[in-house]
Parts: sequence; C-alpha cells; structure tokens
Amino acid sequence: MTILPSPDEADGAGAAQPLLPHDLSRELDALRGVQYRMPPDLEGFYDLYARAHLRYAHTLLGDEDAARTVVRRVYVHLALNWVMVLKEESPAAYAFSYLKQCVETHLRLTGSVSQNLRTEGLRQAARATLEAMRRQLRVMDSSLGLFTAIASLPPRQYDVIVLRYVLGYPCSHIAYVMGIKADTVRTHRRLAKERIATKLGLSTPPAADEQELEEE
Repeated sequence: MTILPSPDEADGAGAAQPLLPHDLSRELDALRGVQYRMPPDLEGFYDLYARAHLRYAHTLLGDEDAARTVVRRVYVHLALNWVMVLKEESPAAYAFSYLKQCVETHLRLTGSVSQNLRTEGLRQAARATLEAMRRQLRVMDSSLGLFTAIASLPPRQYDVIVLRYVLGYPCSHIAYVMGIKADTVRTHRRLAKERIATKLGLSTPPAADEQELEEE
C-alpha cells in the first residue's frame, strides 16, 4: 500500500481536526454476530484516509455528527467487504466513491436542512476559490457567480476544487485520497478553473498561476 504523509502533515491542521473513534469492532461484532478483528492493512488504511474522508464529508454536510455517522458507515462497509475491496484496481478510489455515495444518500434522506448545509459548503468552496484565484477575479464584488460556477462543475472537478481550496490539500495528497494520479488531479483542477473562468466571462488563468507553486 502506498505510504502517505502523516495525517497531521497532510491536513496541515493537526489536532484541530477531530478524528473518528477508532473502535469499530463493537458495531462489526453486532453485524456479523461474531467477534471481528480488523485486518492490519485496514487499520493502516483507516489511519491514512479517515481524517481526509471526515473533513470532506464535514465540508459537504456542514455537520460534524452527520459527517462522523457517514464516515463510520463507510468504514463498516469496507471492513465487511475488505477482501473484495483489495481486489479493486484502487482501494482508495473505491472508498472515496463509496464515501460520496453515502454523503449523497444522507443528503437525500435528511432533506432540505442538509441541503442548506451543503449550500454553505459550496459557499465555503466559493470563498476559498475566490481567494486562490484573486488575481483573475479581483473585479468581482461577491462570490455569488463563483458559487454558481462551482456548483455546476462535473463531480471530479468539484471534488478537486473542494479538496484543494477548501481543505488545502496539495495535488499529491488529493491523488491519494481520490485514488488517481497527481497529473490527473492537476488536469481536473485546470479544467475546473477554465470552466469557472468561462462561466464568469474571464480570461483563462495563465499557466504560471496554474502551477500555484505546488507544495508537494
């Protein structure tokens, strides 16, 4: 399994970011009816990815308890299907895809309240992206147009924008979290910024800005 930076290094937030409780065994025992011992490689997977998954879910749901519930559901699913997950081309990509499904399911089941929280998550993404692209967007008086542009991005481009500009992850870590290559992350980011610029009637961000002095 690929080794990631430590969660504190990757998030740049350290202890300020709450982690999930680390004992899923009780829930898994209840589901299986027998004592469950989490495989060491799943323990390692949890240590590498759970913080990023929790921060992503919290950003979209706007509620920490809901985010914890969703991410625990993801890891229960992974634990019960770990042998199958390991057969996937990218277990990280599988986990991230399942996380997104669980977030969307939660939004559908909880209705308008969560939708409003998701709207706040989008506003947060718009504000962060506005700051990151301030040289191109300095003529704008508000982030309303950017909010609309981000909301209409294709799913993977949207995920990259959230992970990059809201959570502050470098492209290398986004690649690990999404289970794709860093070059693919950069492509999604570039296309997202071009799409945003087009919707706002701005010129395409220059190549120098696109490099953003990557810190990976």
